[in-house]
Amino acid sequence: MDWFAASDYWLTRLVLQRALAGIYLVAFVSGALQFRALIGERGLTPVTRFVRHAPFRAFPSLFQWRCSDRLFACVCWGGAALSAAIVAGAADAVPLWASMLMWAVLWLAYLSIVNVGQIWYSFGWESLLLEAGFLAVFLGNDEIAPPVLVLWLLRWLAFRLEFGAGLIKWRGDRCWRELTCLDYHHETQPMPGPLSWFFHRLPKPLHRVETAANHVAQLVVPFGLLMPQPVATFAAAIVIVTQLWLVLSGNFSWLNWLTIVIALAAVDSSAFSGPPPSFAAPPLWYVVVVCAVTALVLALSYWPVRNMISRGQQMNASFNSLHLVNTYGAFGSVTRVRHEIVLEGTDEEAPDGETVWREYDFKGKPGDVSRLPRQFAPYHLRLDWQMWFAALSPAYAAGWFEPFVARLLEGDRDTLRLLRRNPFPHEPPTHVRALLYRYRFTTREERRETGEWWHRTLVREFLPPVRAATDADRAR
Repeated sequence: MDWFAASDYWLTRLVLQRALAGIYLVAFVSGALQFRALIGERGLTPVTRFVRHAPFRAFPSLFQWRCSDRLFACVCWGGAALSAAIVAGAADAVPLWASMLMWAVLWLAYLSIVNVGQIWYSFGWESLLLEAGFLAVFLGNDEIAPPVLVLWLLRWLAFRLEFGAGLIKWRGDRCWRELTCLDYHHETQPMPGPLSWFFHRLPKPLHRVETAANHVAQLVVPFGLLMPQPVATFAAAIVIVTQLWLVLSGNFSWLNWLTIVIALAAVDSSAFSGPPPSFAAPPLWYVVVVCAVTALVLALSYWPVRNMISRGQQMNASFNSLHLVNTYGAFGSVTRVRHEIVLEGTDEEAPDGETVWREYDFKGKPGDVSRLPRQFAPYHLRLDWQMWFAALSPAYAAGWFEPFVARLLEGDRDTLRLLRRNPFPHEPPTHVRALLYRYRFTTREERRETGEWWHRTLVREFLPPVRAATDADRAR
């Protein structure tokens, strides 16, 4: 079975699997700490309501059969515990079949969450984690050498991820072709990081270099991932460096880190790992399963390939309910102006022009103009991200924003845990309103004079003052 094994890639597999399990850990913890307020029994978009109208075939999930906050918490924390165990090496300390089962449980658990997560789990990195997690089931463990077919499937995933992202940019917003998108992107991206102000203030010629380098990294370099060594390793190194640049410049959940992990599949680690250990011959059933999975992935690749060559290329789309062999891409258009929704409350019974309104602070999204944006990635602040979309258009707020305001008026503890600061720690407000502001990074001069990172200008009222429901209202 020499054709089947890639013994020299044993260290590549070790690092890839442990890092992937670490990302699973972050994803499950993120779900555990946020689900009650977002999709719990009293969440903004409850799973219990969603599954009543969502067919199992389209949204396969454990929670289609039974759904409760307790069960959801068990799945999230159980997934986190299993992920941590794999990071610590548990999957290499058990027989091959048991190791595969551990990875399969992680994949099935997270699939169950994503398929009922609605808008809160609609991001491309959710499908990316599921696709990479599915392939990890068949990577084997210390018992056998890494299967070359699965390593090639991971390379194919890295190619689709990077090349699809490059195509969507080149076909989309003209600023990508004019090399001017980064004049805006660092300032208007969904969740800036602590260095985003500095990236935005780089000289414009350097922004042109950044954009051109991005086109090379996403439209040319991915073909190197499919080449023989050492070209593939060199291409993977470029992908990794590019992704680390993105890590420094913004907060994109675990997208950049997971891209780095997947790109590792193309790295030949034999030059610094020493001689490979002695591996047992792979059992016949395992070879058959890996070959069958390879054939499945190749067959399902028809849809993402067709999408990539299509003029109407979709971004971040899954073509099946299991999120296997997806298409990827982001920022086909770049926002030129940043808008932010600012929520405020008051404890006055009859607000007027003299009313003092107190502002709610979010953990990640811009609010307080004097607060430096924080680094949260790879952790995913789901509410903060949706607030960015809602500021683009009220249509993105449909179905969840009004319930969110209602929870603030109730002083709901689970909802308030998603925020950085609650301006009403003792009693909930009587009224809440939402204002739409235009935000921009301060200039260097403004920064020196005021110490502020942002400058904001009121645009309009997003939601007029909403009153807390009284007993009389509830009686009606």
